[in-house]
Amino acid sequence: MARRSILDEADSGTAIDLSPMIDCIFILLIFFIVTTVFVEEPGIEVTKPDATVDADLEKNSIIVAISADNKVVYGGREVGVAGVGARVRQLLAKDDLPVIIQADVRTEHGVFSDVWSEVKNAGAKKISVSTRND
Repeated sequence: MARRSILDEADSGTAIDLSPMIDCIFILLIFFIVTTVFVEEPGIEVTKPDATVDADLEKNSIIVAISADNKVVYGGREVGVAGVGARVRQLLAKDDLPVIIQADVRTEHGVFSDVWSEVKNAGAKKISVSTRND
């Protein structure tokens, strides 16, 4: 009588099919990539001032940046103080989004005040200032 080992029986047809698990992982990966909301950057480097109180900003918003040399930028393009109001008004016509002003710490206060006034006159109901949180 031939003797069979327990190890021979274990190897005889046991295989785990990983295809369904890999399919699920790819489906989840595609789902998370499609549903992720990316924060839009202004296109210039801005050194933000410090703040003592902070609050989370909304993901979908209009971001206007003011550089250290007082250039007003939206979407990577310089729009100037006079052009920011028209651009914000155009974007607010589509959807009532909050406006975030990212001003460099070396920006002149007068330029910041002018941008704030232009955004306010364009009809923005919610205006925030972005600061550095250390």
